[in-house]
Formats: sequence, C-alpha cells, structure tokens
Amino acid sequence: MTAGPLDPMPLVVGVDGGGSRTRVVLADATGAVLARVEGGASALKPGQEPVAADVIKALIQEALAAADRSDTRPAVCVVGVAGAGQERAAQALWSALAQRRVADDVSVQADATIAMDDAFGDSAGVLLIAGTGSVAFSRAPDGRLERCGGWGPNIGDEGSAAWLGRRALSVVTAAHDGREPETALTGALLTALELEHMDDLIPWAAAATPGALAQLAPVVSQVAATGDLRANALLSFCVEELSLHVRTLARRCFTDERASVPVAFAGGLLSRGSLVRKRLEQRLRTAVPGAVIRADDVDAARGAVRRARRLLGVDA
Repeated sequence: MTAGPLDPMPLVVGVDGGGSRTRVVLADATGAVLARVEGGASALKPGQEPVAADVIKALIQEALAAADRSDTRPAVCVVGVAGAGQERAAQALWSALAQRRVADDVSVQADATIAMDDAFGDSAGVLLIAGTGSVAFSRAPDGRLERCGGWGPNIGDEGSAAWLGRRALSVVTAAHDGREPETALTGALLTALELEHMDDLIPWAAAATPGALAQLAPVVSQVAATGDLRANALLSFCVEELSLHVRTLARRCFTDERASVPVAFAGGLLSRGSLVRKRLEQRLRTAVPGAVIRADDVDAARGAVRRARRLLGVDA
C-alpha cells in the first residue's frame, strides 16, 4: 500500500479529533485537498487510545476511497486530538496508529497545536477553542507558548459546550423544585432528549458523556434567542468564562489586555454566526480592548495538513 512510482505525488493527511467528532483532510504534496470526511469522536481517554486509533484509521480509509486512492498509503499523517497534550496519551496513540500503518510517518499533536498552525502560523496570537471542552493557547511575540484552561470535563472546561449543557440541566432541575423561576429550557431540553418526565433526566445524566452533554448547548442558545432569562444568564456566564481565558493570556503574553492581541476562535460553540461567538466578541471589546479578532474560521485539520507538508519537506 505504499506510494509507487506511478503515483503522481505523495499524500498527506491532517486529522482533527475532538470529543464530539473527528475531521480528516486528505491532500497531495502541494496542499490541494483531495477529500474531506467526518466521523465520530476520537478525543483521548485513559487506556482508550486504541479506540481513537480505530476511528482515525477508518476515516483515513474513507478519505482515500473518496479520492480513489485506496491502494496508496499516505506519506505523512499529522493527528491533532483533544487530550494529546499529555505525553503519555500522545505516545500511546502514536503507537496505536503506527501499528495500524495509517501512514509512513505519523505525528501526534495536541488539538490546539494544529489549530494554532492554521490560525497564526509562526506568528503571535491567542487561540480560544470551545467545543465539547475548552482551552486557550497563546504564542507570545518572543515565541513563548502558554496555555489557560483545558483541565478536562471533571475539573475544568469552563465555558465549553459540555459545561453549558451540564449547567442547563442544573437550572431545569432547580426550576422544577421551585428553587429557581420557571424556564422554557425545561420543555426544550426534555424535547431534545426525547424524555417525557423530569425524573427521566436522572438516568440520562448518569450515563451522559461530555459529548452527549455538549449536544444540549445549541438548545440553550435557541431558548436564549427567544428571550428566556435563565437561558440568557447561562450564556452570559459561559461568555464570561471564555473571555477570562483570553484576558489571562493577553496579560501573560502581551503585557496587558489593552495591547494589540490577535485572537482566533475554534470549536463548534464558537462557529461563525453562533450566538455565543457574537456575545463573546461583544464582551471582548471591554474585557480585552486590544483584541483583534480573526474573522475567518480556524480549520484545525487544515493546520494539520500544513504541518504534514512541512514534515514531508515541502514549504507550507
């Protein structure tokens, strides 16, 4: 399955793996995209690296088939996944992918690393990622790298989609008890989860993964858009948590929040046009007055392709 002499040029693969979905981009050595596919989650969990490797391998094979290159093994595959910031987890995933021979050369990076590659290249800036989880990374003008957040669903991920979904459940249970005012979130969440009674939330929540909780975030935004006070309060709390990530790194890497700070967003919660992103951009005008927000979407899989081309020896 290696590239043969008749193949037009070697292939590279970029993988962006998160807690809700995995994106794979197949490209040639020039960077021309041959196929894009999307599948299930591949965020790393302790001891579950082989499971993530299976998801990634299957999607790479799907991309190769879509490009009519099933008989070719890519020359370089760069995989950026949530959880790979821990060296042990990254090494375990690398070993699993190498065993599965997904490419001649495999590189495993943290998801933020490949997103930074797309957002800023080698330039300075702050990248805020808010999807199933949340984390912010920055590169200072002197090249120093810093992180804020990203502590995982049990003790961190403030402002993430899973965080928002979990707190929405707390709001509706409190409203049901009479500890808080009534909210349209109650009916909306029950409908979204296809549950008939409030008591049904107990077994659902007990089995819910961060990815499942994250699926409730769009419901919160939809209800907030109707003017519901509790849903709007949740979004305000979410935005405040996310703005703190950016402000912290602005102070740490750019002297203070009034200095010119390039800022980019990634992750499903901060997609262009989303209510959370719109409100966050408004909040940053006062929280980080120097923020210069990148309008374009950050494509972490595209950043992984750029890194793969560099590893191939092509100037990306």
